[in-house]
Amino acid sequence: MKVLLMLILLSTVFVSAIEVVLAQHKARKYFVEIQEQEKQQDNLNEEWGKLQLEQSTWATDDRVEKIARINLEMTEPDQQLLVLILQ
Repeated sequence: MKVLLMLILLSTVFVSAIEVVLAQHKARKYFVEIQEQEKQQDNLNEEWGKLQLEQSTWATDDRVEKIARINLEMTEPDQQLLVLILQ
């Protein structure tokens, strides 16, 4: 009877030890995945900043006006043709 009880306790300890090892492995795996995701987030934030800077450069008033005048041959209307609408 004591031998059976000892075998049950020993197998329970062994299974518990295996579960601890598997849990540690899974935790390390998740930690590495989190680090990779954080690195990707940093890269995307950096790219977002560059894109915002590029967008602000392309959308400057001087550049838009230059393109409108040169490429689209737009001009300002005569002051007499302007109508002011008040609300």
